[in-house]
Amino acid sequence: MLRKTGILLLAIGMLGTSFPGLSRSANGVAPSPAPASTTTEGASASAASSPSTGVSDEDGYLIGPGDVLDISVWKDEALTRSCVVRPDGAISFPLIGEIRATGKTAVQLKEEMEGKLVRYVPELVLSLDVRQVNSLIIYVIGKVNSPGRQVVNANINVLQALATAAGLNPFAKRNRIKIYRQQNGKTEILPFEYDEVVDGKRLEQNIRLQRGDVVVVP
Repeated sequence: MLRKTGILLLAIGMLGTSFPGLSRSANGVAPSPAPASTTTEGASASAASSPSTGVSDEDGYLIGPGDVLDISVWKDEALTRSCVVRPDGAISFPLIGEIRATGKTAVQLKEEMEGKLVRYVPELVLSLDVRQVNSLIIYVIGKVNSPGRQVVNANINVLQALATAAGLNPFAKRNRIKIYRQQNGKTEILPFEYDEVVDGKRLEQNIRLQRGDVVVVP
């Protein structure tokens, strides 16, 4: 009997040597699973399914009168020039004639010009950039240290406009500031409570100013 038991144990040991997983199972320990393989295909699929975080064209700068545009067609000097947007909002360009530029982003204007030029220029490669911003004008008037017209080259908020006007003077009614905005033929009046905004409250009042906005500090 002891001899049979010894032979049986020896056979189990030999099986465990040949098949380690079987030996661990026999001892009551589950074999560890093989690590999941990560493939480049899987990573690519994950990246493809993730939403785009690009900024929409609607959020871009809108061209205005006085802005300088650099427009060029690759390998065609006759179709390469700088254009100043006229007060009526239009520019002139060869083969196109008059085209309205104001109220559009550079991307929108470029696409519209490409649609008009492609019939004349095979394999068209058009570039359009806003070289100089001259139309983004706001006004800060009233009890500030440097009131007047401000030409800025980027969208700024109310606090930044007040800083550009050298700040409030000691007699300013800080919490009765108003922003006057022309929109759709109507004037919209927006409140701005300086102390509340500076204290981190009512931050929604620190709006981004638009072309033609007037900040009044009583």
